[in-house]
Amino acid sequence: MIVAGCDIGSRTGKVVLMNDGSVVGLQIVPRSVNFAETAQKVFDAALSQAGLKAEDVRCVVGTGYGKARIPFAQESATEIACQSAGAAWVYPTVRTIIDMGGQDCKVLRTDGRGLVSDFVMNDKCASGTGRFLEDIARILEVGLEEMGPLSLEATDPVSISAQCSVFAKSEVVSLIAERKLVRDILAGIHEAVVRRLVTLVHRLGLEEPVLFSGGVAKNAGLVRRVKDRLGIELVSPSIDPQAIGALGAALLAQKAAAKG
Repeated sequence: MIVAGCDIGSRTGKVVLMNDGSVVGLQIVPRSVNFAETAQKVFDAALSQAGLKAEDVRCVVGTGYGKARIPFAQESATEIACQSAGAAWVYPTVRTIIDMGGQDCKVLRTDGRGLVSDFVMNDKCASGTGRFLEDIARILEVGLEEMGPLSLEATDPVSISAQCSVFAKSEVVSLIAERKLVRDILAGIHEAVVRRLVTLVHRLGLEEPVLFSGGVAKNAGLVRRVKDRLGIELVSPSIDPQAIGALGAALLAQKAAAKG
């Protein structure tokens, strides 16, 4: 039985295709202004990758920022439910999920069976999100994939005092004018993001094993600092961490299809 999960987030669209419990297709594309267009584009890419047609898919569950605008989804589910289900498939005994996406950051506590028992989210400020890191990358003229490794090369990390993303970006511009090294500025930015993240974790209470999901989980600098700050190891997902939500949606589609 073939099913799909489609996660249309604030920055990207993700689709995971599953056949009898195994992942057979996974695609991620940048989000356009049109949610439905993004959904169709990433769905078609995943179908092509798996050598399937749309009519082969028994059920599609949508999630994410644009879940209501996925034209081919039969059902929708919350990001919380999908992140939890996807993380449990990757690591069945996971107890804490740190999910950092383009527009928000959340920490989930699960019961060890894939069900959410509690969660917390960041406030309205974007300084602890992927969008903030994208803005900093543009200001410093570095690629997103370069940010993490460069931050780990810092020899004299700067201190970023601003809590607001707007003020933090202004602070970065000032640091550039002071001729601070890009790697040292990046180290300061990463430290500031991790401070906010660790505060969220402590608000909920840390319980291992811990899985880091979302696009920002690909940032080596953040991953290293989260480990160091929390004094733990993180679960390494067996699939792209940015697709955990789409994976969870596919698993929920599998349940829905089984019920007819």
